[in-house]
Amino acid sequence: MTKLKFNRKNVKWLVILFLIILALSIPAFSWMKTTNRDRAQRRKSLVSPLIMIPGSGASINRFDSLIAILNKNNPHPHSVLKIKVGTNGSLDFSGSIDHGDNEPIIVVGFQNNHDGYSNIKKQASWLDEAFYQVSQTYKFNNFKAFGHSNGGLIWTYWLEHYYSYYKSDIKIKKLMTLASPFIFSESNVSHKTQMLSDLIKYRKNLPKNLIVYSLLGGENYDSDGIVPENSVHAGKYIFQNQVKQFTEITITGSDATHSDLPQNKEVVAAIKQYLLDKKKNNSPLGKTNSKNTSRRTKENKEKDNK
Repeated sequence: MTKLKFNRKNVKWLVILFLIILALSIPAFSWMKTTNRDRAQRRKSLVSPLIMIPGSGASINRFDSLIAILNKNNPHPHSVLKIKVGTNGSLDFSGSIDHGDNEPIIVVGFQNNHDGYSNIKKQASWLDEAFYQVSQTYKFNNFKAFGHSNGGLIWTYWLEHYYSYYKSDIKIKKLMTLASPFIFSESNVSHKTQMLSDLIKYRKNLPKNLIVYSLLGGENYDSDGIVPENSVHAGKYIFQNQVKQFTEITITGSDATHSDLPQNKEVVAAIKQYLLDKKKNNSPLGKTNSKNTSRRTKENKEKDNK
């Protein structure tokens, strides 16, 4: 039998190797412990926020009137957190989420809130900066989404290109788009824009269990005054037969113009009926403020008219 011979040099290298393994294992163990704790917190969370995105040209205050109507005579009003995302991905927070509010409203707006497909793609990446931060801070495991005009386009693009990073831990329950122009100002659906072609191309990335409501205004027979009805109807080529349920709802009447739609009583009723939980345990106990912290970098990464 051959005997192993150890000399001081061999022992020295064995000690060094052991120390290296130990040094690498400590942060790995700490990371695993933190990750498991975060996942446990997320699984137990009762928070189910409604996250809203305004259209192009609109600020984070776009939905103030809508939220005021939702909270009127509500014994458990929704607390509101607003996030303005800078062009460099910085996050500017205002407002707060009440501790114990299980259904807060989060409004995400952008420093660059201009129109156009190239901007919508940028805004989707900026939305992702905000979404990552609030999901890490509040540890929710599900949420609902609402987008007015281009806000609905931003949500759609985000779902196709970014949601996969979160889907194992966070479920999007419902999406409501309001007067979202899927072919912009085009009125002929056969004239597919590059944006619509791309959204159709990647629609298989949409979550299969998603419920989608597409609301459109009817100031006249073919438009809400700004967005052609056919531009809203084009959303069916993205969602139909791809998500669990896709429903179109037409809003009519004197407040059915594009800029009036977010405050329209029928729209508010639809949000209450289809997006918000019927039975929620909202009993605010205090306030928890968010901090403006940066996130990790991912690979692949007031006009109120629109």
